[in-house]
Amino acid sequence: QVQLVESGGGLVQAGGSLRLSCAASGRAFSGYAMGWFRQAPGKEGEFVAAIIRSGGSTYYADSVKGRFTISRDNAKNTVYLQMNSLKPDDTAVYYCAARIYYYSGTPRPSDYNYWGQGTQVTVSS
Repeated sequence: QVQLVESGGGLVQAGGSLRLSCAASGRAFSGYAMGWFRQAPGKEGEFVAAIIRSGGSTYYADSVKGRFTISRDNAKNTVYLQMNSLKPDDTAVYYCAARIYYYSGTPRPSDYNYWGQGTQVTVSS
């Protein structure tokens, strides 16, 4: 069983930055790929970013490319999402997810096995 706990959300003005963290417990963290997703009120969930087991390769949604950075520290069992140049459209609940048995993450939520409870990010204009 993998438990994921997000933190770091909050209220920020447009143009500001936040760093989200997702701490994992349970199975060996380095054994699974990780992803970040988000869901805004009244909208479907959206892929944000993914990172492979080793952290050597990343993948981003076009909407956040160049502004967000996903990274991981396998020694700390933690994945991060650095969010810069935030926009009001980035307002959402952000979730981290773990994909076990596979080397890389994907943009499909159904490919992930475990999810955190989410952390709220609100960007004011």
